[in-house]
Amino acid sequence: MSGTFEIKKAKDGEFYFHLKASNGQIILASEMYVAKSSAENGIESVKKNAPTDSNYERKDTKNGQYMFNLKAANHQVIGTSETYTTTTARDGGIESVKTNAPKAAIHDLTT
Repeated sequence: MSGTFEIKKAKDGEFYFHLKASNGQIILASEMYVAKSSAENGIESVKKNAPTDSNYERKDTKNGQYMFNLKAANHQVIGTSETYTTTTARDGGIESVKTNAPKAAIHDLTT
């Protein structure tokens, strides 16, 4: 089983998506979007940009943990990871996005 994208609607009416691995764990979260179509475009951008390693910005957090951002060709952040306790775990998260995103099904949970 591969990963899935879930589109959700926040209490304030904005939309966002999560990419979940096959085990159900969230491996990438989007920003908030005013329109659902923008969230859908964000998913397509993740699918397109996920396989390319240079699109990942590997970062250290202020509390000594690690995370990453996935960026589009225009250098805009299109997804952010959770935090990880080691660089190895973070890099495993990146590999999971590379593997899961391109063919992930989209589940619209906004209705």
